[in-house]
Amino acid sequence: MKITVTSIFVNDQDKAFKFYTDVLGFLPKNDVPLGTYRWLTVVSPDAPDGVELLLEPNVNPAALTYQQAIYEQGIPATAFNVDDMKTEYERLTALGVQFKTQPDYNADVIAAAFDDTCGNYIQLYQMKK
Repeated sequence: MKITVTSIFVNDQDKAFKFYTDVLGFLPKNDVPLGTYRWLTVVSPDAPDGVELLLEPNVNPAALTYQQAIYEQGIPATAFNVDDMKTEYERLTALGVQFKTQPDYNADVIAAAFDDTCGNYIQLYQMKK
């Protein structure tokens, strides 16, 4: 058994796709029409055959309630690992990404959270060596 797909609820699939590809730099993997919505996934350019991130529409009332509740509490919906937090933080900030928390370079794990513009906070983290 292995993890091949994980999902994140988004309030607009087109907007999420643009943010996750154009801003974050993920690659498109699948875009399959499913009625009103799509099976829309992206992957890391470092692992194009790795785990897919499904940009799942939050049309289910339970999903919307969950997404809004963790957002209001400032809890990241998921986390992405980076090799160099300083470089990634500066790159994303230059692209207009709004960070909720700033990196703490003195911590054992360097982490920062940003707004993905689609209803979520996303955490970046770098493990100190």
